Amino acid sequence: MTNDAYEQDPTVLALEAATVIREHSGIEEYDIALVLGSGWGGAADLIGETVNEVPAWQVPGFHAPAVAGHGATMRTIKVAESGKTALVLGSRTHYYEGKGLRAVAHGVRTARALGCKTMVLTNGCGGLNPQWSPGQVVLIRDHINLTGRSPVEGANFIDLTDLYSQKLRDLAHSVDASLPEGVYVQFPGPHYETPAEVQMAKIIGGDLAGMSTTLESIAAREAGMEVLGLSLMTNLAAGISATALSHEEVLEAGRDAGPRIAKLLADVVQKI
Repeated sequence: MTNDAYEQDPTVLALEAATVIREHSGIEEYDIALVLGSGWGGAADLIGETVNEVPAWQVPGFHAPAVAGHGATMRTIKVAESGKTALVLGSRTHYYEGKGLRAVAHGVRTARALGCKTMVLTNGCGGLNPQWSPGQVVLIRDHINLTGRSPVEGANFIDLTDLYSQKLRDLAHSVDASLPEGVYVQFPGPHYETPAEVQMAKIIGGDLAGMSTTLESIAAREAGMEVLGLSLMTNLAAGISATALSHEEVLEAGRDAGPRIAKLLADVVQKI
């Protein structure tokens, strides 16, 4: 998939993608969409019965994932307890890939074109709170977007006061009351943050540092969706720990926490 596809109206491209997904699944209306970041992939197997799975690159505007640890399909699942239909977006486009903001928001807009009213965004990230250990799941209660960019186009002034739904966070707490909440800070990437940048993020109110999620959340709010954000803390951020950072560390932490966080997320989705 080239960047040329994103030069067309993003709403039209999302509708085209939704049409292809419907043709494959035979399902007209969807309820919930999930983006499963690093470490979260196992949740798809626990949410319910997979009705259909299509390679991401066969759907307009999507492509094979550029980052290890992310899936490569668009998966339609019937949620076991509620009977709702969920779409697992296995192809997340990160801002640092250079494909543009429309590409980053395309998954969210496709989910909305399918009828989804709830967007569940997950990620693996660095922790700024030394009291948390790798493997900790944190509910996102707010974010700080340090990319300096927005997926919203034109004079469209979106209120982000309650971007991360209190109702959905309460629902997650009903599954696990011990889950802490925090502020997620998105850096542009793909390089990791310097210790000084991590200290800056702490000073301005951040608890978590990563390279995704905030732009997708903004796009979801623009589309009128409720947002639930969950971060898996895969490592302590630069300077918080003396250990050098690596993507292999992120993948290893995701593998170690995988079964536990997959069940947590699946249990939460059953209640949405």
